[in-house]
Amino acid sequence: MNPIEATENIDTLSKEAIELLKKLIETQSFSKEEEGTALLIESFFDKNEIPFQRKKNNIWAFNKYFDASKPTLLLNSHHDTVKPNKSWTLNPLEAGIQDGKLYGLGSNDAGGCLVSLMATFKHFYNREDLSYNIVMAATAEEEISGKEGLEIVVPELPEISFAIVGEPTEMNLAVAEKGLLVLDCTARGKSGHAAREEGDNAIYKALKDIAWISSYQFPKVSPTLGPVKMSVTIINAGTQHNVVPDICNFTIDVRATDQYTLEEVIDIIQSHLQSEVHARSIRLRPSSIPMDHPIVKVGLALGRTAYGSPTTSDQALLDCPSLKMGPGHSGRSHSADEYIYIEEIGAGIAQYITMLEQVIVNRI
Repeated sequence: MNPIEATENIDTLSKEAIELLKKLIETQSFSKEEEGTALLIESFFDKNEIPFQRKKNNIWAFNKYFDASKPTLLLNSHHDTVKPNKSWTLNPLEAGIQDGKLYGLGSNDAGGCLVSLMATFKHFYNREDLSYNIVMAATAEEEISGKEGLEIVVPELPEISFAIVGEPTEMNLAVAEKGLLVLDCTARGKSGHAAREEGDNAIYKALKDIAWISSYQFPKVSPTLGPVKMSVTIINAGTQHNVVPDICNFTIDVRATDQYTLEEVIDIIQSHLQSEVHARSIRLRPSSIPMDHPIVKVGLALGRTAYGSPTTSDQALLDCPSLKMGPGHSGRSHSADEYIYIEEIGAGIAQYITMLEQVIVNRI
């Protein structure tokens, strides 16, 4: 494909992607309510004569010349959204364009990424010169870390060699992502009358543990993600002013790095606390991709920045090297009057294609 044809192809893909994004914005798709956007994604594949599979509200498709003997690349992003906050001044379910910005709920997180990856998949779909298979998965429930999103798709797929997860990163390279661990803790004491020297105050026990949490530094620090971070975010105790509480419950939000398994983090915390510690889940694990992985090296050669992401995405559900990268800016996510620049979508498609051309295409 010569440069003029390549530019024309990107323009065509971009226009189709933007039209799809407008339809996605105008179709309500709160987490667990993604039926409408799932149908739109099905329609995209039907229109382009691409066979697909569906499970719940998750849609995925393989490249035309899938070969089980080749490694597989996963392209993934989500089509669910958060609910709009009260500060919106625009209609969140109306796709409006002004000053080069496409406004609407989910435009930035992660509609722009999703349609850009789908356009990239379409570009490679009919290619016979690929050294990798490609699977495109548009998945649900990402915003709530739900169990009926990417997690139920992965078992249906072949082994994934590496993945690109579409989230707004300004097309920079999030080469690592912190895992999320939510710990519910219970300090136990003995109730008594507050006017007398009775009881064993559970709040005081909890405060000692909280003091340790606020000051402890995990010894191993990740070169890309920095230190493990712990924050006490909820505390609850007591029934009335004159009763010494026998129970104090508090919750710790832990952002784990690739230097520890979640099990190791739990063990370290429990060994230092008097309180009982219960993990809600160990599903959302830290994720990363080596700096010398070909897709990272290509991105760096294009002048993109590599960094560690403090936020959690569906990367946490993948047991393979994964790169988080997509058009848009993370700071716009979940914000009132959310938007993505129109030009970011075209630029995102172009960069995805440029990078993958150098990694998954056979060079003869």
